[in-house]
Amino acid sequence: MSTPNENYIILTKEGYENIEKELEELKSVRRKEVSDKLKVARSFGDLSENAEYDEAKNEQAQLEERITKLENILRKAEIISESDMKMNVVNVGSTVKFFIKYPDGEVEEEEYTIVGSAEANPSEGKISNESPIGKSLLGTKKGQKVDVQVPDGIAKLKILSIAY
Repeated sequence: MSTPNENYIILTKEGYENIEKELEELKSVRRKEVSDKLKVARSFGDLSENAEYDEAKNEQAQLEERITKLENILRKAEIISESDMKMNVVNVGSTVKFFIKYPDGEVEEEEYTIVGSAEANPSEGKISNESPIGKSLLGTKKGQKVDVQVPDGIAKLKILSIAY
């Protein structure tokens, strides 16, 4: 893997495939749906005062913007593979279990997969390698302790396990 920079977007293989699927769905299904909505709205007559037509045009613009964004992500994608990972340390693509002690004293056990920013979704257990916690975990080993700046102070993390 070449050194990532601002010209690359790091993705896992799964993330890349998910973006490909979404792009295909938008191009093959959603474009036709929006086109059909535009045809129906045009049939209502005067376009200058046609709310359905305006809504369909806005939906079309948002759809095309999303398609362009996904195409750009795929064009700039650098897929992280297991062979790119250093074993025994946290990399993009690693799933990390850790204790986190927040500045207020609360302690929780968390588990996240470190992914590129384009596929980050904390509610699905995926955090960006560019997020404060993701960045602080990169390169760490099992048992290691790290501090991370969070909005209300410094949180302390202890790495429990790393999976690839």
